[in-house]
Amino acid sequence: MIEGRPSMTAQRVAMRRAAHQLIDNPRVFEDPLAVRILGPEIAAGLTAEPENELERRLRAFMVARSRYAEEQLAAAVSRGIKQYVVLGAGLDTFAYRNPYPHVLVFEIDYPATQGWKRQRLEAGSIPIPPSLRFAPVDFDKQTVEQGLAGAGFAAAEPAFFSWLGVTPYLTPETVFSTLRLILAMNASNGVVFDYAVPRSSLNAFEQAALDAILKRVAAAGEPFRGFFAPDELARELKAMGYAAIEDLDGEEINRRYFANRTDGLVVGRTAHLLCALGA
Repeated sequence: MIEGRPSMTAQRVAMRRAAHQLIDNPRVFEDPLAVRILGPEIAAGLTAEPENELERRLRAFMVARSRYAEEQLAAAVSRGIKQYVVLGAGLDTFAYRNPYPHVLVFEIDYPATQGWKRQRLEAGSIPIPPSLRFAPVDFDKQTVEQGLAGAGFAAAEPAFFSWLGVTPYLTPETVFSTLRLILAMNASNGVVFDYAVPRSSLNAFEQAALDAILKRVAAAGEPFRGFFAPDELARELKAMGYAAIEDLDGEEINRRYFANRTDGLVVGRTAHLLCALGA
């Protein structure tokens, strides 16, 4: 993040979610607010430019991870969870189409990004529901726990966390400290997140795709910092106390969400989806 400026990667993610609603059939992820929150000027250009295979794979992964997160949330709600925390919410729209009115949604993000989102919500005539709590956090001065406390989060009650599109931009130490904090707040908490695998674990085509992504995010002032080997990450999570871990690689994501398509939409192998649950 560049201080005082909303995240550029957050906008690009939102553009890909919106493009999925307009381009791909069938949809992997239904989001009726994805286009509205961007605004007509940006939305009008979503289908104007020709796209390459890297763009298609990025879009596929971003909609797959949103669907996976909301599926895992649904499972958590069925277990009695009544608090949902969206870390690095960006322009995520779940809180504004929340089908669980008894579940409080806490959106955590940098103040500049959250202020920009509020402007986009107003411009798109998207009302803020009573179940939503904004928790702006300056991560140089506050912790996630402090931000949540200020928004009325009940740390003594279990919660489910989503953390999408964030861990690659953080150091492994910061990622691990946040994962420990989630479980330390309540032993029954759970979290879903995505992560990037080391470049050395990819083939030549995938390394080239990752290099292209790294160049883009670095140019935007938001470089990747964290990469994780799946086996090592699982060991760390178990050592923290997470009792159940599901880790989906690209092949499993494609089997689950992109099987039998005729348009060739698939994800690559540069990133994983993971859900970790406490006791």
